[in-house]
Amino acid sequence: MIWDIYGHDWVVTLLKKHAAGGNLRHAYLFVGAEGIGRRTLALRFAQALNCSQPPAPGEFCGTCRDCRQIQSMQYPDLSLVTPAEGHQDILIDQIRELQHTLALAPYSARYRIALIPNFQKLTVQAQNALLKTLEEPQDKVIIFITVNALESLLPTIVSRCEVIRLHPVSLTDAQTYLESVRGLDRPQAELIAHISGGRIGAAIRMVDDQAILSHRKGFLDDLLSLLSAPLYERFKLAEDLSRPYDQARQQAGEVLPVWLTFWRDVFIRTSGADLPPVNIDLLDQVDQIAGILDEGEARKLMAAHEKACQQLDLNANVRLLLENLMIQWPFVATPIS
Repeated sequence: MIWDIYGHDWVVTLLKKHAAGGNLRHAYLFVGAEGIGRRTLALRFAQALNCSQPPAPGEFCGTCRDCRQIQSMQYPDLSLVTPAEGHQDILIDQIRELQHTLALAPYSARYRIALIPNFQKLTVQAQNALLKTLEEPQDKVIIFITVNALESLLPTIVSRCEVIRLHPVSLTDAQTYLESVRGLDRPQAELIAHISGGRIGAAIRMVDDQAILSHRKGFLDDLLSLLSAPLYERFKLAEDLSRPYDQARQQAGEVLPVWLTFWRDVFIRTSGADLPPVNIDLLDQVDQIAGILDEGEARKLMAAHEKACQQLDLNANVRLLLENLMIQWPFVATPIS
C-alpha cells in the first residue's frame, strides 16, 4: 500500500529507508502546525515497522490485522498518550505509566510504539520524566512525538530525537490536490485551500466533515453581526460560549482561531502586506472593516486575539477572556453585510 501522504515526499522517503532497516532511531519528533499531517505520518511509519505482510522493504500492506489496528489506534503494542479526562495537560503520572508499559516486551509486534501527540501539553515535570526513557531507550521501542513548535520543548528532549520539520504546501498545490484527488469544484477547493493554509490534513478534515465549515461560518457571522451591536449583546455571546462550564474552554478554543483569521485578514488589507487572505469568501466584509481602521488599530486587534489564544492555553477564565476581547472590537454604525 502506498503511504498516501501528499506534500511530504522527502519525509516519506526518509521514513521508508528507516523502516527498511537503515538508521532506525528510537524517537521521532514531528514538528509542524496542527493539521499538517504529523499524526498520519507517525501512524504510516508505525504500519511500515510492524506490518506482518509488507509488500516491499519500508512499505506496508494496509490490510493485515497489524496495519488495520494501528490505523484505528487499537493496536495492543501502540500506546497513545493524551490528557486525561478533566485535564488540559499530560501529567507526570501518565508518563510513568507509559514507562512501565514500554519496559515490557512487545505483545505481538516487532516494535512497541508510543505516540504522544501535542507534546506541548506535557508539564515540565512530565517532560523531565520522559527524558530518562529517551536517554536510556528500551530495545524494540520507538517513540513518536508531535508538536507545534520546538520552542515549547526542553532542549534536552529535542536533542535526543530525530527531528522532522513539516511545512504546508503552497495554496495552489493544495487547491490542485482538492480538485484532482478529492473531486471538489474550483471555488470550494480554493476556499478550503486558503482556510487550511496549505495544511493538507486540515483540508481533508474539512472535506470529510462539513460541520467544520458550517461552524466556521457561524463563528464569523456572529463576529460580523456583533460589530454593530451594543456591548451587552457581545457579552451575551461570551456568556453562551462559556456554558456549560466543562465545555467552555473547548468552545472558545474553536471560535478564537477563526476570529483571529478575520482580524489577520483585516490587518493584511490595512498594511498592504503581500500575503494571501484566509477568508476569501468574506473579502468584501474584510474591506469594509479595513476601511475604518488604520494599520495600527488592526495590528492591535490581531495581537489581542493571538494573546487570547495563548491565555486560553494557560487556563484563563473563559468568559472574562472573551468579554475583554469583545470590548476591544470596533463599533460599526452600519451592519456589515
